[in-house]
Amino acid sequence: MIEMQDVWKTYANGTHALQGVSVKIDRNEFVYIVGPSGAGKSTFMKLIYREETPTKGQISVGGFNIGKLKARKIPYVRRNIGVVFQDFRLLPRMTAYENIAFAMEVIEAPKKVIKKRVNEVLDLVGLKSKANREPSQLSGGEQQRIAIARAIVNNPAVIIADEPTGNLDPETSWGIMQLLDEINFRGTTIVMATHNRDIVNKMRKRVLAIENGNIVRDQVRGEYGYEF
Repeated sequence: MIEMQDVWKTYANGTHALQGVSVKIDRNEFVYIVGPSGAGKSTFMKLIYREETPTKGQISVGGFNIGKLKARKIPYVRRNIGVVFQDFRLLPRMTAYENIAFAMEVIEAPKKVIKKRVNEVLDLVGLKSKANREPSQLSGGEQQRIAIARAIVNNPAVIIADEPTGNLDPETSWGIMQLLDEINFRGTTIVMATHNRDIVNKMRKRVLAIENGNIVRDQVRGEYGYEF
């Protein structure tokens, strides 16, 4: 599903965020990206959904060469990649329903299809009863569930989750992880950057550890393995 071949990312200030990274992530895998702050985790994630482009090397996602993708094709590829952020990034003046529906409206899905699918994902994340509430009327955990619903509404092949539990308490975080695990079980590849040791150690998925722009550990059913 995702492959990086000798990928380097050097920013304008000379910082080598990634240095010769090569890795494969298979369809339906759940992979944690761990490592200290500034190690290159966010850059790794941004390269996958084409927020950044590699300085050197190749990246393919679902068969598309991301680095060489023409601008007009980027929106089509991003339909297959859902992104979940730490700070939710919901549109404040829209209801939960409208926030999710917006992701389908931008690809011009028919209204009937939108209504059916939005209700399906609201049901999946357990918030159908709060469809008409704005983000300010929802708890942090509920906002993140809506953000996840928005990320999956177009049936993406991949979910990129960048610190999705970073602003949540432990109990709420665990609920979010159970939801992501269910989404993964249904066939979606998930790549998640996190500093949450307890979640990584409890769920025992594949772990990629990044330090100084290099993958230093690739462990099946891995543990967090860091002291910060």
